[in-house]
Amino acid sequence: MSSQAIHKSWVDRNSPLYLAWRRFLKNKPGVVSLWVLAVLYLMALFAGFLAPYNLTTQHPDAVYQPPQRVHIVHEGRLVRPFVYQMKKERDPVTFINTFVEDKTRPTPIRFFIRQGEPYSFLGIKTDLHLFGVPYSEGYFFPLGTDQFGRDLLSRILVGSQVSLTVGVIGVLISFAIGILLGGISGYFGGWIDTAIQRLIEVLLSIPRLPILMALSTVIPASWPSTYVYLGIIAVLSFIGWAGLARVVRGQVLGARDLDYVTAARAIGASDLRIILKHITPNLTSYLIVTATLALPGYIIGESALSFLGLGIKEPMASWGLLLKDAQNFQSLNLYPWLLTPGILIFVAVLAYNFFGDALRDAADVRSVD
Repeated sequence: MSSQAIHKSWVDRNSPLYLAWRRFLKNKPGVVSLWVLAVLYLMALFAGFLAPYNLTTQHPDAVYQPPQRVHIVHEGRLVRPFVYQMKKERDPVTFINTFVEDKTRPTPIRFFIRQGEPYSFLGIKTDLHLFGVPYSEGYFFPLGTDQFGRDLLSRILVGSQVSLTVGVIGVLISFAIGILLGGISGYFGGWIDTAIQRLIEVLLSIPRLPILMALSTVIPASWPSTYVYLGIIAVLSFIGWAGLARVVRGQVLGARDLDYVTAARAIGASDLRIILKHITPNLTSYLIVTATLALPGYIIGESALSFLGLGIKEPMASWGLLLKDAQNFQSLNLYPWLLTPGILIFVAVLAYNFFGDALRDAADVRSVD
């Protein structure tokens, strides 16, 4: 059998999944967004390896140091990548400390360097970093530092683990609640349906930000960072299931009297099994698209809570917490690099929206191939 015949035997070009994949590949913004999201999540997965410094390492002599530029030419010669160390100078007019490059101190960038406090990756302790500068030779801050002299790049990389995973875990929890309650509401009807729908209406009638702030105050301030992270997920999940449950209810109402549901009921299948094993799988394409479009809301919700001081606390980090340092005009004017976490939030949310739109178009069987 030829390789082409083998390929055709494995791939059914007329299957709905293959046709949906073809439609997705034709959506260029969706494909680009998929690659952007893949890079962001790989960045979060290997944050400890990519970060040149520990999350909490402070450099008192490098407070608010601007990003250092990477050079490859020194004294007219092409050399390995290096950075110039920075030195402080006081502006004679404004009396503000500024940093300038010290041309007499070129410092080569080392790759696969071992230094700093060990971090854990898949249960393995290591101090290996992709790049960096030995402590004895100086510093390398690609995105500058904050008010305590902590490397912003390292904090952004570690913070991505919170900002990017809170949405995934939150969607899984809220969708589990929404599918279960929406399915029960539509399948049984009666007083059960009425009670669940009134609860949904109450949740949907309350503005999102006030209810987030109200629920976040339930989280004790004395909790450690890990508990606060789980508490934020619980808060976001609590208000995220209502809209989905209403849509699932409508889908179940239309499916509960179909032949395959009647047949499952006739052979003695339990009501919960019929909802989860027979009706819900027919909603898979809709649920995947909805989950993708719902994820940006969780990222923004966590960022908003952390920005307002009601979410993630130090020493943990998230993009919203890091963005809090750039909440006034003076910081933006003097230290614009502090806005970098906000740019990443914008990129992640935009990528999820484009990706979700592409999935929605791909799942539409009426789309033209």
